[in-house]
Amino acid sequence: MCIADDDVVEVRAQGWRTLAALHGLIEAALERALQAEHGLSVVEYTVLDALSRQDGWHMRMHQLARATALSSSATTRLVNRLEDRGLLRRVLCQDDRRGIYTELTEAGHALLDAARPTHDAVLAETLDEAQRRPELAPMVEALGRLAAPAGA
Repeated sequence: MCIADDDVVEVRAQGWRTLAALHGLIEAALERALQAEHGLSVVEYTVLDALSRQDGWHMRMHQLARATALSSSATTRLVNRLEDRGLLRRVLCQDDRRGIYTELTEAGHALLDAARPTHDAVLAETLDEAQRRPELAPMVEALGRLAAPAGA
């Protein structure tokens, strides 16, 4: 490996460390606010949010696992907890009885609707805070460029 390759590796590693620091900052702030105000963890919110974006369709368990970055066994435990709370239900696939889908209940929709403004406000506040930190500002700016509409 030459020196130039070492530099590339270090740049990537620094980028990863910056992304991880930003993620940790955001996740901790969201966890505190969502737990305090709505009794939800970040990953529970993520599940409710992912299910709400299905426009009347269901999600298979493996899709939820991908959306939450959890293992299939952790996803099953999470779905069990949310189902016990009445926030989602499982539905058997009509075409394939082995397939199990999940969908939000009315209570799940209501809790998500109540929690979304908290989530969005804390996310905006935390990104603003991160923007003022020199080590995180470039990552926040990059995220802003990713979220900007094409041609904006």
